[in-house]
Amino acid sequence: MTEKLSAEARGPLLDPLLKSGWTMADGRDAITKTYEFGNFVEAFGWMTRVAIWAEKWDHHPEWSNVYKTVTVVLTTHDVGGLSALDAKLARKMDGLA
Repeated sequence: MTEKLSAEARGPLLDPLLKSGWTMADGRDAITKTYEFGNFVEAFGWMTRVAIWAEKWDHHPEWSNVYKTVTVVLTTHDVGGLSALDAKLARKMDGLA
């Protein structure tokens, strides 16, 4: 079962992400990042590749796409905040970008 990140687990899991462009979302226990691609097709292709992993891991992002820009928010609704799944999906998103 997925659990909300403890205070001790946050640093090791979140610090590398915060150094790579992720930020803490305002007003909630979530992380966010905006990706910009060369065009709409590249952005949509990236979203499709991410969607395959999100479905496989049963962990789905909040995201929006406008032309070549994709804004992502990650949180685990079942636990009311950040979990290890959010860090895992964020790392995968960065790797696919």
